[in-house]
Amino acid sequence: MKKILFVCTGNSCRSVMAEGWLKESLKKKGLGEVQVLSAGVGTPGGFGPTPETVEVMARDGIDVSAHVSRPLTPELVQSAEGIFCMEDFHRDIILSQMPDAGPKVYLLKVFQAKVPPIDPNIPDPIGKPKEVYESCLMTIKESVDRVAGWVMKLEKGAPG
Repeated sequence: MKKILFVCTGNSCRSVMAEGWLKESLKKKGLGEVQVLSAGVGTPGGFGPTPETVEVMARDGIDVSAHVSRPLTPELVQSAEGIFCMEDFHRDIILSQMPDAGPKVYLLKVFQAKVPPIDPNIPDPIGKPKEVYESCLMTIKESVDRVAGWVMKLEKGAPG
């Protein structure tokens, strides 16, 4: 089973949104054999998503309320087919600890973008108004839709 991993800092908003959006997208495409997970580089784990994350995802009919944060571990990195980070420093942490993971670690916002964004990072909305979460989710949706296309190619055996 292929595994896709989204990484942010606390695993309570951005990576949770990305995980939920990709799961829903793959379910609609009939690709249930892909495991989608998320983790944080700065969490001990065991926390739920922020209320704002739950609210903005619920507007799209996606329930992330049962999510429980998990710390990023070497096992998660090693077992993932693709690792999608929200910010440069998340990627840097992974690569400093596990340089061999390099070929499968991407910045989510940049991944297969037709035009490279000016800012490759997806800023952390934690502690900000709900409108910031909504804007963050819009960016994540667009980026995760490209990941869904890539996953479909992987499932069909086509080169990524």
